[in-house]
Amino acid sequence: MSVRVKICGINSAAAFDAAVAAGADWVGFVFCDTSPRFVRFDEAAALTARHPGGPPRVGLFVAPDDEVVAAALALMQLDALQLYAPPERIAAIRRRFGVPVWQPVGVEIAADLPGERGAADALLLEAKPPAGADRPGGHARRFDWSLLRGWAAPGPWLLGGGLAPDNVAAAIRESGATAVDVSSGVESRRGVKDPALIRAFIAAARAA
Repeated sequence: MSVRVKICGINSAAAFDAAVAAGADWVGFVFCDTSPRFVRFDEAAALTARHPGGPPRVGLFVAPDDEVVAAALALMQLDALQLYAPPERIAAIRRRFGVPVWQPVGVEIAADLPGERGAADALLLEAKPPAGADRPGGHARRFDWSLLRGWAAPGPWLLGGGLAPDNVAAAIRESGATAVDVSSGVESRRGVKDPALIRAFIAAARAA
């Protein structure tokens, strides 16, 4: 089975079209206004309307209240919610909206690897944010993939953080990941997706 790929931080028509054409398994929109990849709900809705159907859409939220999630879902279909929020909020949002939830997990040492997934439908493993960061996430940093050797995953999971076309194959081999998530690793400059890098990343992941 080929590795599945999520292209996150889509914020332009060129990036969205490239991800769809290259066969991305998910496309992600960042609804965190401190991110250089931030898009408003109406902007994301306009992008997703370019290709009705197509790959599932994932919305990334940071500590959202219910009204924020409801406002996004009123404008577009989101097939999963990637939530940076406490476990109790993840459970409450999953229960209220009935949309699958992905929970990011910051990893630095083996003890950070989760033994259960709680209310989340899937986990996203990435590096812990650096000290003083103004937002959560991997911040283009990778963690030690060898930590995943022998880890008993409690459910579906994706590998993220610091991935790029030139290292994703090694990351897959070392970690055993069957799904990967990339954002800054397919950008020509901060916040600007490069269609050629999107194509190269997906090809490299699938060939791993």
